Amino acid sequence: MEGEGGNRELKTLQHLFDKNRAWATAINDKDPEFFARLSKQQTPEYLWIGCSDSRVPANQLLDLPPGEVFVHRNIANVVVHTDLNCLSVLQYAVEVLKVKHVIICGHYGCGGVKASLEDQDHGLIDNWLRHIADVRRFNADKFAGLDESQQLDLLCELNVVEQVKNVCGTTIVKNAWARGAELSVHGWIYNIKNGILKDLDACISSSDQLEDN
Repeated sequence: MEGEGGNRELKTLQHLFDKNRAWATAINDKDPEFFARLSKQQTPEYLWIGCSDSRVPANQLLDLPPGEVFVHRNIANVVVHTDLNCLSVLQYAVEVLKVKHVIICGHYGCGGVKASLEDQDHGLIDNWLRHIADVRRFNADKFAGLDESQQLDLLCELNVVEQVKNVCGTTIVKNAWARGAELSVHGWIYNIKNGILKDLDACISSSDQLEDN
């Protein structure tokens, strides 16, 4: 019978429910009104578009509580104009939540970016990684003379910069700027080895800036 109990635990993941209850209790003990406030309305100023990598959780590395960051994540933090999932998040964040900052955050050592550099078949995901391979192709001259590690770091950075431009090129962001909305799109990268964020100086805050890039 002990084996059956173990199987039930695996099926229900009870340890995660226990952790959740402990977390909620600790929050409530510290601030009894926290969840009441949180349930009323979310008013984040930031939309985070990041990688699905489990080591890059937006709220934790920014040290912000729930409700402060609206989040979309996918493999290698890619933004393409045919991805209705990402665009729907972007539209809701900009037009309904009225966020003031869209942050595209990549990270060094990204597995998706690394896979895009490899000359082998990865299956379905290769269709998604094609967008990153194109970034390398657009910037081929910058990779000359670099070793494998340097190429990976550079492509992780260039991929973020490209996605900033892609976000700014959407009708969602262009229309927001045309309405006079206060909206900036930032490009950052995260170093998993030391927990530090780096600004890639790719911020765009207007259509004029976009045309200059």
